Amino acid sequence: MVSNLAGGSPSQHGAESGSQLGALEAYATQAHGYLSVGTEQLGQLAGLLRPMVLESWLRSLRGGVDPMDDGDGRGLRGADLQRYRDNHPIAAVMPLVDKLLLGDATGSGLIVVVADQFGRVLSVHGNPDRVAAAAEAGLREGNDLSERRVGTNAVGLVVRTGRAAWIHGPEHFLHRMHQITGAAAPVHDPDGRLVGVLMIAGGVRVARPEILALVKAAATASEMDLLLAAVRSGQDRRGGSGANAPAPERLGLEVLGLGQPQLTVAGERVPLSQRHAEILLLLAEHVEGLSADHLALLLDDADLDNATIRAAVSRLRSVVGSKVFGSRPYRLLVPIATDVEALRNALDSGDVETAVRLYSGPVLPRSTAPGVIDIRDELRVRLRTAVLRSGETTVLSRWTAGAEGRDDAAAWIAYRATVDRDSPLYAQIEAKIRVLDRRMGADATQMQRFGS
Repeated sequence: MVSNLAGGSPSQHGAESGSQLGALEAYATQAHGYLSVGTEQLGQLAGLLRPMVLESWLRSLRGGVDPMDDGDGRGLRGADLQRYRDNHPIAAVMPLVDKLLLGDATGSGLIVVVADQFGRVLSVHGNPDRVAAAAEAGLREGNDLSERRVGTNAVGLVVRTGRAAWIHGPEHFLHRMHQITGAAAPVHDPDGRLVGVLMIAGGVRVARPEILALVKAAATASEMDLLLAAVRSGQDRRGGSGANAPAPERLGLEVLGLGQPQLTVAGERVPLSQRHAEILLLLAEHVEGLSADHLALLLDDADLDNATIRAAVSRLRSVVGSKVFGSRPYRLLVPIATDVEALRNALDSGDVETAVRLYSGPVLPRSTAPGVIDIRDELRVRLRTAVLRSGETTVLSRWTAGAEGRDDAAAWIAYRATVDRDSPLYAQIEAKIRVLDRRMGADATQMQRFGS
């Protein structure tokens, strides 16, 4: 089935991809041969791969990616993927992408892949046979194409470098992707942050310069569309308020980590106060709505009166618009995507590596609201449990490098179990465990004595 995606044998190169592309294939295939022998042959790779590809291969090796990996089926699926895709900022430019890419590309037997800022495939478009072949090779909706997960590929390189890239056939680190050529370009929001990646994929035709130029043009047009939407949104807020302001189609809420909470409205990020972030998060968690009394209890152990709650919600309405909230009970009238929900979705799908990457820190760490503390504790316990059970070197490495895992003795012990005893890394982990043991001191000794 993969040959359906390639659209012909490698010998059917066009004028643009003849001898040069054939040489690239031969050298990359030779590099895979050295790779299969062992690390002692890595010095041979430098003259066989483009510099950008070589750097990516070496990162893939250091990250423990297996070139023979045939996929584990993990990823966002079903309703979780649909909800994440519908609420993702790049959904706003899909009509434009449809107009600029889908018709021409899919009509030519190629496929179009849309991914998020982390390399997660949000959608794959094209002829059903080609889409099925792409899924077999790993380009499946919901899959993680980050370099850390699947090694060198066009989407992963864009996420890693922020620049457009193309990868041909055996330049891919994974063998199952060798029938793919991909050309990808980044899409940034008006503040310059990466929000997604567009890629055209197929056979050798994709290696032509005009294909990469087409993808870059579509990405640039998408960025302009996001910018115009942000400008229009700002004009709407200045020109109308209250009942006259239109309701946004979706909201985005970021509450993980030490930074100031952020709300995304029509492509524009708005800083939030602690209290406003707490209210939005609690309403996002309780889609059925909350009475004033219930919201008060979730916000404060002390007895907040209903007047205080009404005043807080009224001030929040002035930030996000009056048509976002319903009353009696308080509830959200527009979809809201939160980073808490995205992390939970990753955990639900078994994608612990993405979950750890999304976890920039505790939920609203300065909040003392009982309802927020419950969410914070539940998320941290779920994530830590998944990390310890994963047995994956990359997951445990990222967790122990973060603030929450830095002194997590159980995580360091689990990390040690995934590393070769003869490697320098094993000795470093062993030293860290000894430091933690000494720091725990008499408490650790006493716990062991009583069988705790």
